[in-house]
Amino acid sequence: MARLFAVIFVLTAWGDVVEAAGSNRPATNRPATETTPLPNLIYILADDLGIGDVSCYNPKSAWRTPQLDRLASEGVTFTDAHSASSLCTPSRYALLTGRYAWRGPLKRGVTRGYSPALLEAGRLTVPALLRSNGYHTAMFGKWHLGLDWARRGANEENVDFTKPFGGGPTAHGFDRFFGISASLDMPPYVWLENDRAVSLPTGKIGDSPTPKLWRAGVISSDFKLEEVQPHLTEKAISYLAERAAARDGKPFFIYLALASPHTPILPTREFQGKSRTTSYGDFVLQVDADIGQILAALDTHGFASNSIVIVTSDNGFAPAANVPDLKPFKHDPSGGYRGCKSDLFEGGHRLPFIVRWPGVTPTGTRCAETIGQFDLLATCADLLGVKLPEDAGEDSVSFLPLLRGRPKLDASRPAIVHHSANGSFAIREGKWKLLLCPDSGGWSYPTTSPSEWTQPKADSLEGLPPFQLYDLDADPAEKNNLVARHPDVVQRLGRLLREQIERGRSTPGPAQPYDRNAVWPQLSWMEAFK
Repeated sequence: MARLFAVIFVLTAWGDVVEAAGSNRPATNRPATETTPLPNLIYILADDLGIGDVSCYNPKSAWRTPQLDRLASEGVTFTDAHSASSLCTPSRYALLTGRYAWRGPLKRGVTRGYSPALLEAGRLTVPALLRSNGYHTAMFGKWHLGLDWARRGANEENVDFTKPFGGGPTAHGFDRFFGISASLDMPPYVWLENDRAVSLPTGKIGDSPTPKLWRAGVISSDFKLEEVQPHLTEKAISYLAERAAARDGKPFFIYLALASPHTPILPTREFQGKSRTTSYGDFVLQVDADIGQILAALDTHGFASNSIVIVTSDNGFAPAANVPDLKPFKHDPSGGYRGCKSDLFEGGHRLPFIVRWPGVTPTGTRCAETIGQFDLLATCADLLGVKLPEDAGEDSVSFLPLLRGRPKLDASRPAIVHHSANGSFAIREGKWKLLLCPDSGGWSYPTTSPSEWTQPKADSLEGLPPFQLYDLDADPAEKNNLVARHPDVVQRLGRLLREQIERGRSTPGPAQPYDRNAVWPQLSWMEAFK
């Protein structure tokens, strides 16, 4: 199963509160008199898992996902949860920082395996916040936020793998890291531990056969692409055993960023043919089973009853899943929503998001409130009872009240912003969604940016309105563009988006700077909303 983007918040004893380091430390620490144990957090993030790939979201799915369905029956299923972008890198940046990635230098696309570090030094992250308040923090899996490699020259791929890299997970709040630099289809194909490569690359692999599944690059002898998914699961399970044996009373945070079901689609032999559909379906079932192993380990070590578990994905499903092959099985990875990974349409960023917190979240319930993965930082601060600095979590809102069974958020939800592969924008407020472009913003029809899995050439946008407005309550599949019928709504939302961009934040607080000098052609729409 596409690397399930799961966040598991596990409750354990509260350790000593320690002061945060750096300029972005929380304004207040948790009161020393607080005696309620805090949860451990385990955040499992699937890679390119569509909302329709999880059977508790999609009753018409061609396969069952029993572990995720079980999790949903024991917790709350969010039906209007979103990533900050419809691509990997910007979603992961926002998840960890509570800030939209386009506020910084990344205006479109993603980083690669050799790209420089994207996260700014000193910016508060979820693991940094938790570590400053007594948590042990560990990450296993796909980083995909760039690294400051030790380079031998101007060529970015000329890396000295014997030397440590900067700007990675351990530079941004994680005590421990084991994983890969970017997506599993991007070189270098080497395991990374903390701030260096585990083994030196000694060989090369070429581009995979058509359809393309991985890119050519260097590889180490201990790196097998088909073993990455099970190995990351094993690492997380070993860490749980280690924390159980430590008995130090320290809560912990695990960020398990799976690399599946993103390409290369390589289910292990045990799962080949198991879905009775395609290799993509088999891979989804493998991810589901691996999440089941994590849940079993929580039971084994006595953490389950004191845990919050969140399962989600980084964006919508990818066309590389080979949708035409799934059609005979009547399977829709977007679960009825329009579009896919890369798009502004709902299929690009509306995600599975399941949370279990025994004794707290109402079991077997569904929540229709709009939330985003970028809300994790504010939610953690709320859980800790600390205040975020004014220059942190600029787009993050706590959804902790929803986990505690309240039907609505305590404060009004600010409009959320969606962002696509080519850098286009959309804004969502209540039932209304305004796309500030005539196309999908990604690979789906109509598009100016087709992928090798969608259109062989760009579609003409001639005759299309410059903007799109949809009423998601009446039209969740985004079939009827209402821009001509509701010019007042278009103007209001366009001005609101312009304000959120120019203020450098969407939440209450002082305005923050943003990268005004970057070449940003996708902001030409601003002229219509002065």
